[in-house]
Amino acid sequence: MSIRLLLTFMLLGCPMFTTAALANQSAFTAQTTDASGVEMTLGNARLYWEDQIDETTFVPHEITHVPVKRGTATVNVKFENIKHIDVKPGASAKDTASLTIALQNGKSGEFPLAKNVSLIGDSDFGQIKVPVKDLKTIVFTSNASMDSVQSQSKSQ
Repeated sequence: MSIRLLLTFMLLGCPMFTTAALANQSAFTAQTTDASGVEMTLGNARLYWEDQIDETTFVPHEITHVPVKRGTATVNVKFENIKHIDVKPGASAKDTASLTIALQNGKSGEFPLAKNVSLIGDSDFGQIKVPVKDLKTIVFTSNASMDSVQSQSKSQ
């Protein structure tokens, strides 16, 4: 039994372990405002989507970057480089959202999302999942920088 399981993990990878590892290294909090004006704070924030392999098989993806299109290329903008995101909904329900991304270095640009992704994270009431196209603003904060600010304030 364990040999079959090991072979399956070697051939297919182990999304359970990669998701758990990502959850441990995903040290971002997201402050969001949705299209109706509701503000939320999501701990352990990441983007999520599923690829459908066949009728019953889906492969989950959890990432800590924003996949956007620039011409024909896909650009993966890392959460730690983002200062602020403004979301503009697509013209129709089928269209992807357009994001205005302001970077920490002062540069900004407008890009369409490369995939229809959802922002997921944890709240005091449970896990939150909201499609990015249904948000107005997103601000990512690194929990590592929050920890260092808290430890600096405690030492002073």
